[in-house]
Amino acid sequence: MAILRAMKAAAVIEQYKNGRRDFRGESLRGGNFRGADLAGADFSGCDIRGTNFSRANLTGVKFTWAKAGLQKRWLMILLGLALALMMFSSFFSAFGGYVVGLIFDSNPENQVTGWFTLIFLICFCAVTWRKNILAGAGAGAVAGAGAVAGAGAVAGAGAGAGAVSGAVARAVAVARAAAAAVAGRVAGALTLFYFWLGWLTLKQEHRDPWLRKIVIAFAAIGGTSFFQANLTATDFTGATLKSTNFNQAILNRTIFKQAIKLELARPGNTLLANPRVREFLIDSRTGSGKDFAQADLRGAYLEGANLQAANLRLADISEASLQYANLAGANLTEVNAVNTDLRHATLTGACVENWNIDATTQLDEVDCQYIYLLNGQKERRPSSGEFQPGEFTKLFAEMFDTVDLIFRNGVDWKAFIAALKEVQVQNENTPLQVQSIANKGDGVIVVKVHVPSDTDKEKIHQEFNQNYQLQLAAIEAQYKAQLTAKETEIAIYRQQSVDMMEITKTLANRPIHVEAKAMSHSNDSSPNITIRDINNSAVNFGEIIGDVTNTINQIAADASPENAQLKALLQELTQAIEIDSHLDEEEKAEAANQVKKIAQASQNPDDAGLQKKAQRAVNFLETIAKALEPASKLAQACQKALPIILKTLGF
Repeated sequence: MAILRAMKAAAVIEQYKNGRRDFRGESLRGGNFRGADLAGADFSGCDIRGTNFSRANLTGVKFTWAKAGLQKRWLMILLGLALALMMFSSFFSAFGGYVVGLIFDSNPENQVTGWFTLIFLICFCAVTWRKNILAGAGAGAVAGAGAVAGAGAVAGAGAGAGAVSGAVARAVAVARAAAAAVAGRVAGALTLFYFWLGWLTLKQEHRDPWLRKIVIAFAAIGGTSFFQANLTATDFTGATLKSTNFNQAILNRTIFKQAIKLELARPGNTLLANPRVREFLIDSRTGSGKDFAQADLRGAYLEGANLQAANLRLADISEASLQYANLAGANLTEVNAVNTDLRHATLTGACVENWNIDATTQLDEVDCQYIYLLNGQKERRPSSGEFQPGEFTKLFAEMFDTVDLIFRNGVDWKAFIAALKEVQVQNENTPLQVQSIANKGDGVIVVKVHVPSDTDKEKIHQEFNQNYQLQLAAIEAQYKAQLTAKETEIAIYRQQSVDMMEITKTLANRPIHVEAKAMSHSNDSSPNITIRDINNSAVNFGEIIGDVTNTINQIAADASPENAQLKALLQELTQAIEIDSHLDEEEKAEAANQVKKIAQASQNPDDAGLQKKAQRAVNFLETIAKALEPASKLAQACQKALPIILKTLGF
């Protein structure tokens, strides 16, 4: 067997700074590398017993087949402490034997005490053997204290327990030979029982986990320490890790394949604290059908692991490496897979209900023919057939390139479009496309907007919300102004109606004169229908249309393309009013007068009064159009023309 060369920690650090990375086969026993940066070094096959790597940066370091644990001098110290603890435990054993020996005492009271103690110890041992020390401790504090001490003694030296216990028992035993014999046997039996109990505690992790933690922490004193060390991507393949301290270490994709005696290392608060997880890290081929529900596998190295049909419901596999892992038929319901490496993994038949993934989850080259979106093999995707190569990755990758905009009281689409355009301009014309619109019920609308993969989605989301609220406020103010204008028009109309009623009453009080005249050469026998305004002037509807047409024709179409477009739109509106069967003559006349106001305003852009009348006219036409059937001529013409007219006039 080759003798490892001794090497001081200072020399290793110096050579590392000079560029050396290969330290294979070196003896680093007892070295102090506290806080050192040794990233990428190779310590394969090294003797690192008693070495202190606390708070060191060991990213990517290789410790394959290295030997960690206690140095011989620390082993002797711990054995001495264990022996002292053994003697202390033997005192309780001897005392218990002495009390039991009182059965042979001539004093009846002492005999009762002896029998009571014997029954007491038998109950304690039986309950402890069947359950654990805490359950047995309910049978007696003295016996329980002895058991704890005995479990601690298992860390090193139980060989002479019977002899020491017998000696102490004889020193305090009664003089009679029978009592002394019983006391010695009871003391020895108790000590052996404690010895066996301590061994069982280390062997079976589900028994007395609190005691096991104490024993392992005790045995790790002076051993190899990785306390608070950065062990990201560190390789411990085949390493012996007994009496090694991993408390508060960063175990991110750390490799523990075929590690030896890892169960005797101090895990602290790392993922090694879970026996199922620890055993799986040592041999990841054994996970098929296993239950890892709610397991902490954060940052675990599980490349090539067999997790076929395994239950990972609510498990945390974030930052874990699962390249080439077999997850076929696995239950991944509500699993946390943020920043998880699933490249080349097999996911056929897996259930991914509500799994948590994001853009950092690596899904390249995933082997998947189909998946289920709900438990119980429900909601298969694709519904029939299989995914073609790359389709699974594309399906979920598209989810990452979207910004979800949630509206809880419906959507004002005018404000939405304006806000989306504004955000696009603010972000240097970043393409923003509405991918889908989903009605979630109760007035909740979710709009998914597709963005480039390198876009700051949080920034886009915040800017959109800000712009949307601003647009809503502006539109609300506009609606309020329009409503105020409508109310003013209604008030004027009502006043006009009152005036008309007064005029009607006045006319009704006048005498009616009937005059008959002979008519000659008259070819028109139809009545002449007229409309009188409040000035008592009769105006024919045909004359109104003619007047409107003349006003429109006065618009200089050759002055600008906008004027030509406005002129054409006003002509369309006039024609629609004239032929719309949903309007009566009075409504047509009123609508035509509104078109005339718009035409007059277009010819006098500097006249504020006309501009205000034109804006009210547009609002009036909008109101009429909304009250009509969508198929009516005027409603269709207004829908097309009014937005352009507003833009042309600058409203």
